[in-house]
Amino acid sequence: MALTADEVRYIARLARVALTGDEVERMREQLSNILDHFQALNDVPTDDVPPTAQSLDLANVDRPDQTHPPADREQVLANAPRRENGFLRVRAVLEA
Repeated sequence: MALTADEVRYIARLARVALTGDEVERMREQLSNILDHFQALNDVPTDDVPPTAQSLDLANVDRPDQTHPPADREQVLANAPRRENGFLRVRAVLEA
């Protein structure tokens, strides 16, 4: 499908791209070639091909959720650099 120079200028204006006269001609040829490739794809018979969203089957690899008893407080706090009243003590990250 051959595009005209006016169609290329219109496309360039929609894309907000400034083109010189030489660039318009070069883009006309390149865009026409791209449209020819799309036309070749349109000519491929796909009547017997079901529509698909994925070419490969998808499978989740998530593990099932399992509940576990909570960890012992003393065990959790054993390696804490600072603790206070049975909790982790951290520096303030927000200023009042």
